[in-house]
Amino acid sequence: MTKAKWAVDTAHSNVDFSIKHMMIAKTNGAFHKFDAEIEADPTDLTTANIVFNVDVASIDTRNEDRDNHLRSADFFDVENYPTMTFKSTSIERKDEDEYNVTGDLTLHGVTKSETFVVTFEGQGKDPWGNEKVGFSAEGTVNRSDYGLTWNAALETGGVLVGDKVKFSISLEAAKAE
Repeated sequence: MTKAKWAVDTAHSNVDFSIKHMMIAKTNGAFHKFDAEIEADPTDLTTANIVFNVDVASIDTRNEDRDNHLRSADFFDVENYPTMTFKSTSIERKDEDEYNVTGDLTLHGVTKSETFVVTFEGQGKDPWGNEKVGFSAEGTVNRSDYGLTWNAALETGGVLVGDKVKFSISLEAAKAE
């Protein structure tokens, strides 16, 4: 296959995350608004160009008070930093369908290099003849690296919010005309 442009089908894609809460459990959430610019041969991502944007105000942890706190200046400060962006800089094949995708992640005004493991899940035509591909990605980001340091000490020791944020992303994309 040759390199082509792909448009993310957000109705069949998701950006989920989890983070440790009170050092004993995980809190899960999602970002509901995101888009991507993908130019790739899905059978060989090593030459792909990927730009992935997330509207951080679209955060949803199923708790309105917590979501509003996360949007505030204590965390994301969405008024000043509305978007989290990942731009690929290098892609290394790990095996037939798995890649290490390294890029610049910009969050809260800070840019750092991060690597996500991306898996090509497959491709096919939908019932209307559109060519579709699927990818999944996983990675861990330290929120403190991006100035997201708000926390509260617990009486029993430790802190309320963990530092490591685990991302799990599933994307379905259609070949752009």
